[in-house]
Amino acid sequence: MSFFLYLLRRLLYAFFVIAGATFMVFLIFNVVVGDPTAILLGKYATPESMAALSQELGLDRPWYVQYWDILKSAFTFNFGYSWSSKQDICKIFREGGLISLTATLPAFIIGNVLVVSVALWMTKYRGTVWDRLLVTFCIVMTSISGLVYILIGQGVFAYKLGLFQITGYESGFFNCIPYIVLPTIILVLLHFCYQYRFYRTIMLDEIYQDYVRTARAKGLEEQVVLFKHVLKNIMIPIITTLVKDMPSLIFGSILIESFFGIPGLGNVVMNAINSCDFPTIKAATVVSAVLSVLFSIIGDILYTLVDPRIKL
Repeated sequence: MSFFLYLLRRLLYAFFVIAGATFMVFLIFNVVVGDPTAILLGKYATPESMAALSQELGLDRPWYVQYWDILKSAFTFNFGYSWSSKQDICKIFREGGLISLTATLPAFIIGNVLVVSVALWMTKYRGTVWDRLLVTFCIVMTSISGLVYILIGQGVFAYKLGLFQITGYESGFFNCIPYIVLPTIILVLLHFCYQYRFYRTIMLDEIYQDYVRTARAKGLEEQVVLFKHVLKNIMIPIITTLVKDMPSLIFGSILIESFFGIPGLGNVVMNAINSCDFPTIKAATVVSAVLSVLFSIIGDILYTLVDPRIKL
């Protein structure tokens, strides 16, 4: 199958997935939730004021027109305006997403490189006390809430020791660095502990394959066997994990952004939920669905680049 034919087929498949996702968004916010004007106006709302607000927000239009607006927004990225801030939602997402990436992208890159390298290297020491200690450490750390790491990091390393800045986030590549160091360390630690056992398992399964024994029998150094041969053959699950996590990078971490005062997209979504800003919440849901579908297609294409046995 040619690349363009495959891409056309996947894009057609993506259209139906996005259509289904937007329809679910429409059902949740326009049918299940009920009349948002009652939520916005509060307990003192009158039928007249609710009707006027409903007309102002376009909620009195036929259901198929409202659904068409949601479906169209998934392809045009024109989500209208926020109910609470009256700003263009696309502009809010663009600015907030870039800010979220300043904290999540470094942690994503460092965390994945670290966990893959350590898990691959520790296959040399499988079954040893160091291997058991690292696995036990990851189990213990993952059983602790991420909020604990944030509070300890702020209380001990920021306030008492004064090693990090945690408030006063400033935009700009160099200006934001002092304020994202501690959040990045916390996110890297959490990512490492959550992903280490998974990578360790797939790597232990791989090192018992025949080609690994053949490479060792030829006298190749262990580093060459691990980082050239084994790593190449486990790229499929690695790519799958990376692609799955990529959409969440743009939306940041709500806990991290809230406690460190980072005005990213995670904070935008949290404020929208608190203020019942339905257009912003719907936009975030639609963008998340679109990004998940797009990165899934990208992941399938990357499979063919790392494994020639996979055909489009």
